[in-house]
Amino acid sequence: MATLVSAEDDIIRKRLLIDGEAEGDDRRLSKVLRNFLKFCSLPPEDEAERESLSQTLCMNISQCEFSMSKVQLIQIMNCQELAGYQRTFSDIEGKIAEAHVQIAQSREDLQTARQIRKHQEMYNALVKIIEEHPARQETRSQLAALEDELKVLTETKTSLESKLLLRRKQFHLLMLSIAELQSVLGADKDDPMDTS
Repeated sequence: MATLVSAEDDIIRKRLLIDGEAEGDDRRLSKVLRNFLKFCSLPPEDEAERESLSQTLCMNISQCEFSMSKVQLIQIMNCQELAGYQRTFSDIEGKIAEAHVQIAQSREDLQTARQIRKHQEMYNALVKIIEEHPARQETRSQLAALEDELKVLTETKTSLESKLLLRRKQFHLLMLSIAELQSVLGADKDDPMDTS
C-alpha cells in the first residue's frame, strides 16, 4: 500500500514538473491527440461531426499555440530578468570592490591622520617648552648686559679691594702710630722731670 501511495506521489510530481505553470498543457495535448484520433477514425459520411470535431481540434491547437507562445514570452522575460540580475550582480560586485578600495584608502588616511595628530601634539608640546624660554637674541643681549655688569662690578670690587687694602694699611699705620704715641706718652708719665 505504501509503495502504491509513493508511486502515485511520484506520478503527480512528474506531471506537475512536466506541466509546470502551463495550466494543463499536458491535458490539452492529450485532448488534441484524442480528438485527432477521433477525427481520423470518423467515417467520411459524417460531415457535421467531422466539422464540429475539426473546429474543436483547431480551437485546441490554437489554445496550445497560445500557451506555447505564452511560455516562450515567459522564457524570454526570464532570460531578460536573468541578464538584468547578472548586470545588477556585476554592478554590486563592482561597488563592493570599490567599497573595499575606499575602506583601504580610508584606513590609510586614518593612519596618516593619526600620525599627523601625533606630530601636531608633539609640535605643540615643543612650542610650549620653547615659549617658556626667552628668544636666543634676547638671551644673548641679556647675557651681554650681565657680562658688562659683571665687568663693571669686578672693576668696582678690584677698586674697592685696593681702597680697603690701602685703608687697612693706613689703619694699621694709624694703630702703630697710636701705640707708639701711647708708649711715648706712657714713657713721659713715668719720667715727669724730663720736660725740657
